[in-house]
Amino acid sequence: MALDNKLGISGSSELAREEERISKTRAAELFETNYLASLKAGSFEALSKIHAFIFSDIYEFAGRIRKVNIAKRSFRFAPVMYLEAALQSIERMPQSSFDEIIEKYVEMNVAHPFRGGNGRAMRIWLDHLLKSEIGMVIDWSLVDKEDYLLAMERSPVKDVEIKHLLRNALTDKVNDRQLFMKGIDTSYRYEGYTTYKTADLI
Repeated sequence: MALDNKLGISGSSELAREEERISKTRAAELFETNYLASLKAGSFEALSKIHAFIFSDIYEFAGRIRKVNIAKRSFRFAPVMYLEAALQSIERMPQSSFDEIIEKYVEMNVAHPFRGGNGRAMRIWLDHLLKSEIGMVIDWSLVDKEDYLLAMERSPVKDVEIKHLLRNALTDKVNDRQLFMKGIDTSYRYEGYTTYKTADLI
């Protein structure tokens, strides 16, 4: 089933196509207007505004903290009851080096604060953070999508793999539009979210 959306689409495949088209158009606007320069790098507010900018034409929940628990296969993202506290904790994490930034990125991925569109918004958020703090971004064309998804799945236990993968894709081409747009490529996203009840945690 498709997520509730402003487009009136009920089929998940059709929604995915429209979501990709619209979100890429909005991401291009995000880049061209230099909107990111007005956002505090590494903050949840920045991530929320990025998400809202990209997905507000599609979803009512754009930029809003999710109200349901979500999981991907056997991995459960942060439960709703702990989500706001987790986001506050992530906000306070250091971000002055590559390693610290990726550790913060991993924790934000575990939080997965939105009902959908987390990955794309977070990759833009990550590049904005890297650019602001160390003058680098990720060349996503050098990051194999399967390696990336596997490394992200394992990162809450061991983040060495994702750090190695992304470190090898660093570039100083921080104003390259093509590199920026590659980060929103839907091939890097998680598929097949499920929801669960808080009682299932007990």
